[in-house]
Amino acid sequence: MTGRRKANPAGSSNDLRGDVLRVLGVLKVATTDQIQRIAAPHLSFWHTLKETPSMRKTARTAAHAGALSDLRRHGLAENGGTTKGAETLRNLTLKGLEAAAHELRRPLSEMGGPARGAGSSGAAHALSVNETVIALLRPKPDLTRLMSEPPEALAAARAVADAPSGIGTIASYVTEVPLSATGTWNAPGRGGAQADIVLAARRDGVPLLFIEVDNCHESAEELAGKLEKYARFFRRQVKDTDGKERAMWRTRWPAPDGRWGDVPHPPVLLVFHRIGDRNPDRTVLRLADLTRHLWQGMWRREDPYHRDRAEQPARARPGRSRLLALRPD
Repeated sequence: MTGRRKANPAGSSNDLRGDVLRVLGVLKVATTDQIQRIAAPHLSFWHTLKETPSMRKTARTAAHAGALSDLRRHGLAENGGTTKGAETLRNLTLKGLEAAAHELRRPLSEMGGPARGAGSSGAAHALSVNETVIALLRPKPDLTRLMSEPPEALAAARAVADAPSGIGTIASYVTEVPLSATGTWNAPGRGGAQADIVLAARRDGVPLLFIEVDNCHESAEELAGKLEKYARFFRRQVKDTDGKERAMWRTRWPAPDGRWGDVPHPPVLLVFHRIGDRNPDRTVLRLADLTRHLWQGMWRREDPYHRDRAEQPARARPGRSRLLALRPD
């Protein structure tokens, strides 16, 4: 016990440190509050009798703050600036990313680089990406750990536990993924996009989903430019290990063929967070017009369904990308 205390003076357990490594390995930069809500959602319903929201947050995040302190001692994590609300941002070092790759059972080459400097301006976009992951995950509290809590807290936790399930686990998500229009996965060239989130959760019916997060700062024209880069990446063919040409994205992520025998591109989900001045309703209408050639296809009355070109069988041509938009209320 004494030796363990010397190694980890904040008293964190292996499980707690592993939770932090897994979450930060995916999110890159996050607050202790976001780490706790993903890794231990039951803690959100502890300490509800504390006098102020600040005191409640400090109490429920104390365990993960201790784990971060111990990881910093070992050179695996570091503080990376503060949010506009004065919360400390946390990220992993290169050594920490190596440890996180082990925890996530993910190749180090897919982990990206350390998020040093991401918090110098408050990391507003990164925090919105994290909130999008949390909204999709819908972490469920363990009710067996809440039986001694006040009835109101238990009822609130039960409502969350009984709500529809989220998609995948934290290991189903990857953030800041370069989509190489030129170059390689590890050394992308110019002209490519960077996906804010890639979600692969086949067990939950989502084999592959690309997600772009906008804080209502970008114009429809700017977003359309990003989607053009996605389309360019989806069309890119490379030689696979068997010597055959395949879509580059299919060499990294498995995905089923289409229902009509075609080979569709993955859908792109556009998520708006109401932070900036732009109205997402207007942005989506303009964006749909600008990108119609990427997603609409052609209507076949005799079938009836949309396909890429009316004059060729669906199985002979790649399908269009689908564009979806979501505006959290």
